[in-house]
Order: sequence, then C-alpha cells, then structure tokens
Amino acid sequence: MSIIDSLRRARSLATRLRSASLVLCLALLAAGCRFPILDPSGPIAAREKQLILISTALMLLVVVPVIVMALLFAYLYRASNKRPHSMPDWARSNAIEAVVWIVPLLIVVALGSLAWTTTHALDPYRALEHDGETLEIDVVALDWKWLFVYPDQNIASVNEVAFPVDTPVHFNITSDTVMNSFFIPGLAGQIYAMAGMRTELSLIASEPGTFGGMSANYSGAGFSGMRFRALATSPDEFEAWTRKVAASGRPLDEAAYERLAQEKANAPVIHYAPGNPDLLQSLIDKYRHTPPPKTTGSPKH
Repeated sequence: MSIIDSLRRARSLATRLRSASLVLCLALLAAGCRFPILDPSGPIAAREKQLILISTALMLLVVVPVIVMALLFAYLYRASNKRPHSMPDWARSNAIEAVVWIVPLLIVVALGSLAWTTTHALDPYRALEHDGETLEIDVVALDWKWLFVYPDQNIASVNEVAFPVDTPVHFNITSDTVMNSFFIPGLAGQIYAMAGMRTELSLIASEPGTFGGMSANYSGAGFSGMRFRALATSPDEFEAWTRKVAASGRPLDEAAYERLAQEKANAPVIHYAPGNPDLLQSLIDKYRHTPPPKTTGSPKH
C-alpha cells in the first residue's frame, strides 16, 4: 500500500469520525430538549397533542411511500443497471389509478372530519365542563410584556400568572399595542391579543408546575423577551401567592400603568394591589374609535 493510499484512507476515516461525532452531538442535544406541546399537562393540551399526532400519521401515509418509491425507482432504473426491467403500462393501469385517487381522497376526508370535530371541541371560547368555580383573569399585551389582572382578587402582576390545579381558568385577552399571540404550550393553544378586541381562552392544569408562556407572534425588537411564567399550584399555594401580591402595596393606577406601558424589553416580574379590575374594558373602549399606536421596531403591515 502506497503512502498516498494510506493518507486517503486516514482522511476518509477522519471524515467519517467527524460525521459520526456531529450526529452524536445532535442526538444528545435533541435528547435534552423538552417539547411542551408533546408533553401536555392539561386536558386541552392533551387533545391538541392527539390532534397533531393523528394528523401527522395520516399525512405520513402519503409521504413515506413517496420517499420509498423515489429511492427505489432511482435504484432500479439507474443508468448503471444493465439488467432489463419491464416498464409499467402507466396509461392503462387501473390499480395505479385507484391508488393515486382513492388513497388521497380517504386521507382528505379523514383530515377534514378530524379538523371539523376538533375545531368545535377545542374552541377557545367554549366553556370547560368542570364542577369547580372558574377563575377569571384579564390579560393585556404590552411592549414587550404581559400584564395579568385578577378582577375578583383585585390584584395584578407582570410576566407572572398563577392559578390552582384542577381549576378552570378563563382568560379575557386584549392588547394595548400591536397584535400579539398569547400561548402557554404545555396547557393550551395560542390565541391572538388585538387592540380594541377581546379574545378568550380557557384551560385547566392537571398537575402543579411552572410552565413557560410566550408571544407566538412577532411584534417588534423586544419580542424575544416577551415571556412569562405560568404557575400551577395547589389551592393553598395559590391563596398564599394572592396574599403576597396583595401585600405589595403598589396600586395599578393610571400613573403606574402609563409607566408600565412604556416600551421596555425583558421586563421583570412586578406585582400590583389594588389591580384595577376595569382596565381591560377601558382599553377595549379606548380603541373603538381610535387606531392602535405604532410601535417602534414593529413590523409594518
């Protein structure tokens, strides 16, 4: 064996080792990732996970055979293959025509039926069937933070929302800036927050924990920091949390809200008491005849 051949083999071995190391690193990184959408902690998120998996499986019924046939045909009919192969009579194959038309038709019917039933079952405006008393929370999207107001408890918090487990939670959502999207992946789907409008979302947390919340709609330069914590606690822990917020002694009056509404990214958790229970409706009324303000760094539409 010549020196050149040895160098070539060494170079080839080094290339394979680099490729294997890259695949191993990517596998380790993927193993350490947690996807809240696929690890639900509430009945709404669990139904949405089921919908995602069923829809993906139905679409793979088409995708996988197409990939297999593309690879198989490339192998069988390659130029270097000297063995004769009979070409199918594509124009007169009733079996091929049946597969090409019937299989996609059945998949479309199945997906359409699934979308119809789940769209109504997972309607965010639909009240949840539960014996417990519903906790009402108002949500206001700001630049670039989330304000949560508890009308019944007369408290408010920024970038932190808490609720008891196994308790229906009803969010009334609006925006005092450009459009955003309210999203707690581990508990429910997303819904838009829009100036001058009220949207709604209901959820139940089945187990205690801290869940990441975010805006799923790009809204400007501070968008990446527009995240919040959703705390699912026991009833006693929730009562303790409300008492802690009520003891903050910082009222959410007009002056405090004006300071809060100033553009600021990566805002810290702030507690207010009293919390201005009429804030949500006043913001909706504010935009009935007034266009929403332009936000610095926001996308133009």
